[in-house]
Amino acid sequence: MRRRDLLLLIGATAGATAMYQAMTRLGFAAESPYRGPITLEGDPKGASVIILGAGLAGMTAAYELARAGYKVQILEYNTRPGGRNWTIRGGDTYTELGGAAQQCLFDDGLYLNPGPWRIPYHHHAILDYCRRFGVALEPFIQLNHNAYLHATEAFGGRPQRIREIKADFEGAIAELLAKATRKGALDEAVSKEDQEILLEALRAQGGLDKDFRYKAGDDAADFRGYARDPGGGLAAAPSNGEPIGLHDLLTSRLWRGLQNFALYDFQTTMFQPVGGMGRIGEAFARQIPKVIRYGAKVTAIQQDDHGVAVVFEDLHGGGSVEEATADWCVCALPLSILSQIDVNVSAPMKAAIDAVPYASVVKTGLQFRRRFWEEDEQIFGGISYTNLPIRQISYPSTGFNAAGKGVLLGGYTWGGPNSYELTAMSPADRIKVALDCGAQIHPQYASEFETGISVAWHRVPFTLGCAGEWTDETRRQHYGNLCQIDGRIVLAGEHASYIPAWQEGAILSALDAITRLHKRILASR
Repeated sequence: MRRRDLLLLIGATAGATAMYQAMTRLGFAAESPYRGPITLEGDPKGASVIILGAGLAGMTAAYELARAGYKVQILEYNTRPGGRNWTIRGGDTYTELGGAAQQCLFDDGLYLNPGPWRIPYHHHAILDYCRRFGVALEPFIQLNHNAYLHATEAFGGRPQRIREIKADFEGAIAELLAKATRKGALDEAVSKEDQEILLEALRAQGGLDKDFRYKAGDDAADFRGYARDPGGGLAAAPSNGEPIGLHDLLTSRLWRGLQNFALYDFQTTMFQPVGGMGRIGEAFARQIPKVIRYGAKVTAIQQDDHGVAVVFEDLHGGGSVEEATADWCVCALPLSILSQIDVNVSAPMKAAIDAVPYASVVKTGLQFRRRFWEEDEQIFGGISYTNLPIRQISYPSTGFNAAGKGVLLGGYTWGGPNSYELTAMSPADRIKVALDCGAQIHPQYASEFETGISVAWHRVPFTLGCAGEWTDETRRQHYGNLCQIDGRIVLAGEHASYIPAWQEGAILSALDAITRLHKRILASR
C-alpha cells in the first residue's frame, strides 16, 4: 500500500487528527537535529538582506544575519510579530476573509493560541531560543488520564475516562497474550525462560490477577481507578469498578484515541510559554528592534544580477505602493501567499511554490465563568477526544485549582470535512457548533459559557491556510527545488522542512537557508 493511500485510509476510519499524527510518524517529522547556536563566520562587508515575513522563520533569519554583520529589514503584513505564532487575548480584534470581525472579550490573563500551542521536548532549537531570549515555559499537559474519550455511538454517547479505556484495553490484551503464552502458542517464537518473564510482565503491566485474568479487583483498580475511591474513617474502603468487556471496547473504537499520547511528537514532556505562545514571537522581535516594518503587504518580488526589489502596499499609509531593495532576499511567506504574488524565480522553484496546498484547520476558544472541568470532574489539563465535529477539547495547563474563569480550546479540527464545513460558517456559528458538541461531553456548557472566538485558518488573510501539506510524491518532485537558492532569493518556513506545521521546522529551515546564503555571498565577493 502506498503511504498516501494508507494516510487516506487512516483519515477515513480514525479521523483527521489521527491522519495528521500518522503523517508525522511516517517520516515527515523526527527529532530536531539542532545542537546549538550557529556561527556565520566571515565578513559580509555590509551586504543587505530583505526578509519577507516576521514569523519565526523570518525573525530567526533576521536575528542571525544581523549578528553576522548584515544589514537586514523585514516586511510584515500584520501589526505584530510572530505570524502563526499568535495569541489572542482580551481586547484584541481580528477580521477574517469575508469581512467577519471578532473582538475578543476574554478576561485578563485568559487567551487562545489559534496557531501553535505546544512544544515537544525534542524540538531543541525553539527551546534554545526561548532560553536565550528569556521566554518562561511551563508544562503543557498532553495526557490526562482523567480526561475523556467520546464517540456518539459508543456507550450511549457517554464519555469515558481515558484511564479506564486505556487500562481495560491493555488489560484485556495482556490477558489474551497470557492465555496464548500458557497454551504454548508462542513456543516457537519465545524461549521457555522468556515466556516466564513475559507472563510476569503481563501480570504486572496489565493489571492481571494471580490467574492471569483481567477482572474487577485490586490488580485492575491499580490502573483503572475505583468506582468509589478509598477514604478515611468508617466506610472508607474503596469499591472496585467493573472493567469494560473487550467486545465493547473494540466496537466502541475509543482505543483510537490512545495513540494521541503515544506518538513521538506528543510524548511528555511538552511545554508552552507562560502567558501564551505569542510570547515567543514578541521575544524574537525584541532582539531585532527597528528591523520590522509592519503593515507591509508584499505584492511583487523581482530580482536581477545586482539585487532584489520588493513591491509592497503600505497598509498604514492608505495603501500607497512602495518599493524596498536589498542585495539578497530570504522569503519566509507561506507558499499559499507566495503562489499568488508576482515573483520572478526559476520555473522549477515556481512549480514547487505552486505544488503545496495548505491544511484547513479551525480552532475555537470558549470562556466559562468557572472552571467546572476542574471543580466538577477533576480534569486538570489534558485533552478529551471525540468523533463530534469539534474533534477535541483541550483544558488549560495553567491556573490550576484556582477559583475563577477559564478558557477551553473548545474545538480543534485538522483537515477533512469537519474543517471545511466549519470554515464555511460564520464565527458565531462555529462557536455555536463548539457549544452544542461540547455540551454532549460537559453538560455545564449551557449554564457556564460567557464568550468565545473562532479562527478558521483558510480565512486568515496572512496565510490562507494553516501549514503546508506535503506528500511523498510532491517532496520527491519539488522539495529540493523549493529549498535551493534561486538567484538571489532563498525560501524559509515550516514548509521548507521535514517537521511540517511545527515552529521547530520554521526555525531550522531559516538556519539552513541563511547558512547556505552566507556561503554564497562570501563566495561571490
